[in-house]
Amino acid sequence: MIGRRLFPLLLAGLSTVFIGLLTWLVASVWLGNTARDDLREGAGRIALQQVRLFASDLAQFRLLPLVLGEYNDLGEALRHGDPAARRRMDGKLRLLAERTGAPVIYLIDRAGETVSASNAGTAESFVGRNYRFRPYFVGAMQRGAAEYYAVGNVSGRPGLFLARRIGPAANPAGVIVVKVEFDKLVRIWRTDPGQTLVTDGRGIVLFATDPVERFRTTRALPSTELAAITSAAQFGGVALRPSRYSVAADGAAVMPGRVRAMAVSEAMPVPGWRLVHIMPVATAFRQAANLARLIGLVAALIAGLIAAFLLWRITRAADAARERARLEAAVTTRTAELRDEIAERTRIDRQFREAREELAQASRLGSLGSITAGLAHEINQPVATIRTLSENARAHLAGGRLDRVDANLDTAIRLTGKIGAITQEMRRFARRGTGTIGPVPLDAVMAGTRLLIGDRFRTAGVGLEWPSPGQPDVVVGRVRLEQVLVNLLQNALDAVAGRDAPRVALTIDDEGDRVALTVADNGPGIDPAIADQIFEPFVTGKPEGLGLGLGIVRDIIEAFDGTVSVVPSPLGGAAFRVTVARAKEGMA
Repeated sequence: MIGRRLFPLLLAGLSTVFIGLLTWLVASVWLGNTARDDLREGAGRIALQQVRLFASDLAQFRLLPLVLGEYNDLGEALRHGDPAARRRMDGKLRLLAERTGAPVIYLIDRAGETVSASNAGTAESFVGRNYRFRPYFVGAMQRGAAEYYAVGNVSGRPGLFLARRIGPAANPAGVIVVKVEFDKLVRIWRTDPGQTLVTDGRGIVLFATDPVERFRTTRALPSTELAAITSAAQFGGVALRPSRYSVAADGAAVMPGRVRAMAVSEAMPVPGWRLVHIMPVATAFRQAANLARLIGLVAALIAGLIAAFLLWRITRAADAARERARLEAAVTTRTAELRDEIAERTRIDRQFREAREELAQASRLGSLGSITAGLAHEINQPVATIRTLSENARAHLAGGRLDRVDANLDTAIRLTGKIGAITQEMRRFARRGTGTIGPVPLDAVMAGTRLLIGDRFRTAGVGLEWPSPGQPDVVVGRVRLEQVLVNLLQNALDAVAGRDAPRVALTIDDEGDRVALTVADNGPGIDPAIADQIFEPFVTGKPEGLGLGLGIVRDIIEAFDGTVSVVPSPLGGAAFRVTVARAKEGMA
């Protein structure tokens, strides 16, 4: 049975191997042609970039003779023969050469003698040398401008001489010449792959990334051409030997060492010049062959994949059942673990909320401890008054003055109502629990806060500015917001202790859907060293403080989806700004 199952697989495998071999042959031909086209395109792109770089470099130097031809100082140095004028011209040409990067700029009179040069005073100075034998001098005098590539007879370095006549053809004063060298440009070209040759119209290599190719010929020169080159000393005493590179008309090339290559030629912005970029083809063809073999190998492996696929289909059901059972067991185990983790997180979160409420409750009770004396005074005074009114009422009752008795009883009733309001506010403030969050009138919060903290400010003699009545409703818990304000006002009261004219202000700003409450004082402000961590637990600026109050304030306000932050105080000290949501109209 196993043999019957594998026999179709063997047939499919043999067929696939045959297809793989055929694919390899086709891919070899196609990838070879593609590699050749890509290589030609890449070489053409590099050649075009190099030509553009050459043209950009040459364009700035071609402008120099035109600009210098307009110098009035040139005519003075040429026609009048003033040595001082010529030495001044030396300095100007030197400065211009330094700024433009030109190797040398020099001025030749009509007799061919150099009268000024940028290299005057150096070992390679052109001053006093006669160049009437140079074709660029002859051409410029005859046609107004000339360009000529040659080896300098003083420096021994080759370059392109850009010459322009000074004055009219009928009465020329001389010629201004700028020499341009391309060694720096050639060094940049060497970073490109392949080799680059620049030839003139006679097929002579003027400069190249392969330094051995300089002044070699790509084709045979007639004897008359060789004689003219020797007469003009164009290339010094260098013998013009045949080039080691050969390029066919179809772009096929051979590099030194009989290395096969591809060549692309581009015209240069100098008449007759051409740039030839040559790139070896061995690497590209080798990569194409490797890729073709890889494609054939992939095709051959398809048979094995088909066989493996069929075997996989046979065993897939059993493996899938085992995997499904394993996953179900893993899911069951992980579900139980997650259930335990959720329960543990819920317990920890509940403990955290309980601990936070205990801390807030302790803070409220601590605040009550600091304001109890003031509240006791607020209660004792009405109690004493009620006692006096009661004693007077007894005397008036005995005397039959019922109207006076009624008046005393009305006053006593109002005083008991005041005592009841104070004790109710204290019970509400001290009550355990977070309470509900909903619309709360800010006027009621202000009244409760004032009742809790107002007497302490009066006892300390500190001015406390309260907002005017008629404030909007906000979405908070009343007791917890009162706790926030009591904490901030107590901190402000502590901060202004001992200062002249102490002031604390509680202001309310309506900001549309938010309401901002700001507690500001004219105390010493917050120490910059702890300003960024002022709301963190155990961070405080008080010598005896625990650093928990502002942390509780932050937790309470964040529970209201509000914010609390330190802001610049309009009174010059510290200021804390609390923002909470404004209650929408119709909220119950």
